[in-house]
Amino acid sequence: MNKTVRFLVNLAILTLLVGIIAYPKVRPLFSGGPGGETDFQPRQRPALSVSGYVLQPMPVRDEVRSTGTLLPDEEVDLAFETSGKVVGIYFQEGTHVREGDLLAKMNDRHLQAQLQKLEAQRRLLVEREFRQRSLLERDAISQEAYDQAVTELETLDADIELLRARIAETEVRAPFEGIVGLRYISEGSFASPSTRIARLIKVSPLKLEFTVPERYAGDISPGFPISFRVDGFLDPFHAEVYAVNPVVDDRTRTIRVRALYDNPDEELKPGRFASINMQLAETLEAIAIPSEALIPEMDGDRVFVYRGGQAEARYVRTGIRTADRVQIVEGLSFGDTLLVSGVLQLRHGLPVVLDNQAALGG
Repeated sequence: MNKTVRFLVNLAILTLLVGIIAYPKVRPLFSGGPGGETDFQPRQRPALSVSGYVLQPMPVRDEVRSTGTLLPDEEVDLAFETSGKVVGIYFQEGTHVREGDLLAKMNDRHLQAQLQKLEAQRRLLVEREFRQRSLLERDAISQEAYDQAVTELETLDADIELLRARIAETEVRAPFEGIVGLRYISEGSFASPSTRIARLIKVSPLKLEFTVPERYAGDISPGFPISFRVDGFLDPFHAEVYAVNPVVDDRTRTIRVRALYDNPDEELKPGRFASINMQLAETLEAIAIPSEALIPEMDGDRVFVYRGGQAEARYVRTGIRTADRVQIVEGLSFGDTLLVSGVLQLRHGLPVVLDNQAALGG
């Protein structure tokens, strides 16, 4: 057994010596020549063809887009304050009325009769008060007798005012100028305070109600100008914010805003849908890149620039975002060549070839 082990050891040593002696002779067979590189050396990756743009100053506008609804400036359901029979309707549906116009009337004959009775009594009390005052000036009656006559007259005046108020409850008058909508009752019908007669709407001016993300709550205040578009009209309309809700909706994380539009020709109707645009800020000389050139990652946003024939990764800090642009406030400089194609294939230090190069900005 020892002889076998000894034989194998000697054979291994002999094989190693033969290999050392033969290596210089067989090395050229696996190389490109003496001192040359081996055929098994990894090949360098080919350069990637990409598009690049030279960054130049360009204006960037911080815009907020939203949708909203046009609302009437004022609206109210017209109704009587008491119950009774309707004896008159004095408006036409869909027409303009002025503030204070009589729109509907309820039967008030019994109240008018009571008013006439009280007014007749008042004439007698007025004459009595006059006579009592004359007697008091001549010391013909006591002060107490005169005071009683005055009290009776004042009490009667209060009863008359109360009756007139009850008569006013039988009338429906326009509380403001506007357009009367469709009516829901007819003359001769019995009405109560819960019976709706019609709706009165004020359409000039109009309110525009919409919401914005909560992060813009501090940027929008009364007086802020906005523009909006409505289907069927080519030109945009301009309005002005007059109220901002002080509470953020905890479900949508938005804040409700209202603007006022004059609507001088009453061409816009309440209830219409509106597309709203608000310009919050504008930077005239900014670095703005296409959105597709920005790569969001866990540790920040990254872009690639062209430098010395290779792609160089840069981490950047963003600012204003628009529909297709992103402002870069840190990480890039004017004159850098931004790579905008094949960004998902790019790696730091990867050889690249620019297939076109233009100025991004202007």
